Amino acid sequence: MEKVWEKHYPAHIKKDLEIPSMTVYDMLAQSIGQFGDKKAIHFYGHEFTYVELGKQVGAFASVLQDNGLKKGDRVAIMLPNCPQYVASYYGILQAGGTVTQVNPMLVGGELEHILNDSGAETIVIYKALLPVLNQILDNTSVKQVIQVSLGEQPGEDNLAIEFTDYVKQATKPPTPVEINPKEDIAVLQYTGGTTGRSKGAMLTHRNIVANTLQAYEFFSDEIEFGQEKYLTVIPLFHVFGMTAGMNLSIYTGSMNILLPKFDLEEVLQTIKRLQPTSFPGVPTMYVAINAHPKAEEYGIDSIRICNSGSAPMPGELMRSFEEKTGATILEGYGLSEASPITHCNPAFAERKPGSIGIGFPSTEYKVVDLADGSKEVPPGEIGELIIRGPQVMKGYWNMPDETMNTLRDGWLFTGDIARMDEEGYVYIVDRKKDLIIASGYNVYPSDVEEVLYTHPSVLEAVVVGVPDEYRGETVKAVLVLKDGTTATEEEIITYCREKMAAYKVPRQVEFRTELPKTNVGKILRRKVREELV
Repeated sequence: MEKVWEKHYPAHIKKDLEIPSMTVYDMLAQSIGQFGDKKAIHFYGHEFTYVELGKQVGAFASVLQDNGLKKGDRVAIMLPNCPQYVASYYGILQAGGTVTQVNPMLVGGELEHILNDSGAETIVIYKALLPVLNQILDNTSVKQVIQVSLGEQPGEDNLAIEFTDYVKQATKPPTPVEINPKEDIAVLQYTGGTTGRSKGAMLTHRNIVANTLQAYEFFSDEIEFGQEKYLTVIPLFHVFGMTAGMNLSIYTGSMNILLPKFDLEEVLQTIKRLQPTSFPGVPTMYVAINAHPKAEEYGIDSIRICNSGSAPMPGELMRSFEEKTGATILEGYGLSEASPITHCNPAFAERKPGSIGIGFPSTEYKVVDLADGSKEVPPGEIGELIIRGPQVMKGYWNMPDETMNTLRDGWLFTGDIARMDEEGYVYIVDRKKDLIIASGYNVYPSDVEEVLYTHPSVLEAVVVGVPDEYRGETVKAVLVLKDGTTATEEEIITYCREKMAAYKVPRQVEFRTELPKTNVGKILRRKVREELV
């Protein structure tokens, strides 16, 4: 197949990469060797050099092994952005384990499913989230709980050991583990299931190393080894934060400025004080900065590149933000199943607003017919985007049928509807049938509907995404109540808030006497969405 997009690549940027046979931990070891005394992490005034980070990682790996961790065992991380996240992530990998990424906003059944599905026997968790874990702990495979206290007193908890006390138990370096980068799984990245069941994308060491190297090569004109500062507010449990925030920073010997949440004033003050050069984010972050009346006064022009992912970037916002700040927003595209980045608008060639850009090095893609995906469609025509490359996952954890359906002849079927122009730039026309992307988080309507149907007054429920200036999309529930019952919008929202992660909770509720249906009685979500949008 002709890779028309490769003509945009300048001679000094490789179109195809030789992916070295190395583990994800090897990227850190390499940077410790090259940049040992340079700062690896900055967190609220606390700084750690690469050598210091390496010692924490090694100690954590050693104690994990002493506590029985064997090659391939899963260890869950449920933390906000903090140094312990990085130390845990690389420590698990050095010990030969598999990282199970857990969104700290998950509650109850959502958390229980991921812990049981992965079979994680150890979890590293933010102390404030222990009550959430304790509610379901007896129903899971977890045997060891390591808590991280940030600012608050560690306190006593019979179930958990404090992270700092845990690493102090190390008496020797970790035992080296032989890893096959192509086969061995580094990370289980859970993605919402369209059937309501989360799927664990199996990302091998090679997948993650490849995507980190692809990202470096694509942005190499903008990156100087050992000199950059990454402002990482996007969560590290999010696959985009993992690669574009943490791993790319580690690989390039950069300083990673970690913030646990997006607080506009804090972000602007951090930019003013520390002058980061790179800021991977989601559109809602740029919306907030752009809306600040004095954004220009915070020295935001230190940031050369803003990589925007996870949700579409409105063209008007992009123009306005760039005029204000002087930064360049490069909108890209990825998915958990591809570690995650496959496309981005290039800094070295034309940017096309509204487009997700062109493929990363060593990435092939085409748009195929929607019927069975067997035929490539001509430029400009709509079809399904499919992708092939070294960053594409091994498959879904314990889900052979889902794997066969998504990976066919080496191609990843994204489920995203797209068109490609004659120069190879891709435009996402629609997303996976029902997916809502609110503030960069994936929300599957069936997850929310499942909870709504447990409310005693709800007869029928359909959930759709509606446009939202700040969140990109927001979650709206349209309900039919049972005869003789009542409920208010506020009651429904409160009910949902107790049963699911905050980003999934409907922000709007509409009551109707009936919902549109097919002749067999299936609710027509598409019709509801068309009526509302």
